[in-house]
Amino acid sequence: MLRSTLLTIDYIAIIYFIIINITYIFLNFIAFFSIRKNQLKEEVLDIEKRFSSEFYKPLSIIVPAYNEQETITENLNSILKLEYPEFEIIVVNDGSTDNTMEKLIEDFNLTIFNKNYSEDIETKNIKNIYKSTSHPELFIIDKENGGKGDALNAGVNLSDYPLVCNIDADSIIDSKALLSIVVPFVNDWRVVAAGGTVRIANSSEIQNGKVKEVKLSNKYLVRMQVIEYLRAFLFGRVGWAGINSLLIISGAFGVFKKKHLIKAGGYNTNTVGEDMELVLRLNRKMNKNKRKYKIVFLPEPVCWTQVPEKLSSLKSQRKRWHQGLGESLLYNFEMFFNPHYGTSGLIAFPFYFFIELLGPIIEIFGYSAIILTILLEFDGNNVVLLFLISSILLGVLLSLTSLLFEEMTFRKYKKTEDVIILSFYAILENFGYKQLNSIWRFIGLYKLITRNKEWGYQERSSFNVEE
Repeated sequence: MLRSTLLTIDYIAIIYFIIINITYIFLNFIAFFSIRKNQLKEEVLDIEKRFSSEFYKPLSIIVPAYNEQETITENLNSILKLEYPEFEIIVVNDGSTDNTMEKLIEDFNLTIFNKNYSEDIETKNIKNIYKSTSHPELFIIDKENGGKGDALNAGVNLSDYPLVCNIDADSIIDSKALLSIVVPFVNDWRVVAAGGTVRIANSSEIQNGKVKEVKLSNKYLVRMQVIEYLRAFLFGRVGWAGINSLLIISGAFGVFKKKHLIKAGGYNTNTVGEDMELVLRLNRKMNKNKRKYKIVFLPEPVCWTQVPEKLSSLKSQRKRWHQGLGESLLYNFEMFFNPHYGTSGLIAFPFYFFIELLGPIIEIFGYSAIILTILLEFDGNNVVLLFLISSILLGVLLSLTSLLFEEMTFRKYKKTEDVIILSFYAILENFGYKQLNSIWRFIGLYKLITRNKEWGYQERSSFNVEE
């Protein structure tokens, strides 16, 4: 009985590993050819020339901030230097308990300002609205704490322009990123949302609000996350967008049409995954209203962010991400295997539910069963071991493929030494790091079931800034 049970779990786990790795390898190839196609277009068309005429869309940049005193100045300096014809910046101080508000007042010469505040979306109480005397396009909302979703909603209420762009306060955005990310909105009226790439800034040199030199951190955890971001955030999302099934736009860098965002009800304040939930809800509501629409992902516009350097912070982040994934899927569960939602309902949603959300259960029980099967020397353990090795090799191939495609396209890491190091980590992450992530995601699933809404805390540090 024990042997039969263990072997059943073994084979389920191995099939799961093979499905997820093959799926992402497939998405990687779709993404690679999509990126190459776009790069060829950019060689012919000069993005800046497109905006020398009146055909651009002004936008409002919303920066939610909670205890961001270490990075808020560098972040805003980078945004203020963005190359774009017309934009406003709205920083929302969401009841910070550190010196975020004081730093904003001091560094940007703020004065109280009576700007029109539309209550299209209900939010927590607004204390004051400020305007910078040194940067007239910069506004600050000081409000009671209500979470990131509530802060974003307050920014949407204050915004004046037809496009809204959300950027995390611990991030640095490339100077021409907005010129790239708004192109789909200009070229295609059906586009309601667009996401940009998020890359890791830890240890890179920042000068005058710009990433001067991309450097690979010497920290083990950061290097592991570089591989993850290449695989999932860059090529994975480009791949899903390539089959018109994008369900996630990172909260660190995304642009939305304001009118559709408001019609959808704004950001959900009852989830820790407000960014994914909004994109799912937009998919659901646009389909229900039989509106033609597109949600796109662009790999060229880049936002640089800090990632956790300590296990405790990374654990908190991954638990929160997985809990947010579950909440987002449950809020929009009518899409599950629903042909009315096309490939999003029939392919992407089931994949995220069975493979991503429930994956930690299969992984943890699968690893345990495989180890027991081998240790107890049951019949068939050689076959199980062979399949386990095959699934691990597929995972290694997936990570190395992502790294290879990165070198063939964007080449952000220009030193040969860095590429060799990342290749080593692409192999190493399969032995311990992925399993640890499975445990954290499993805890996030437990928090989802128990409805634990604790946000957690990521320790911030100043960017590696050069003046």
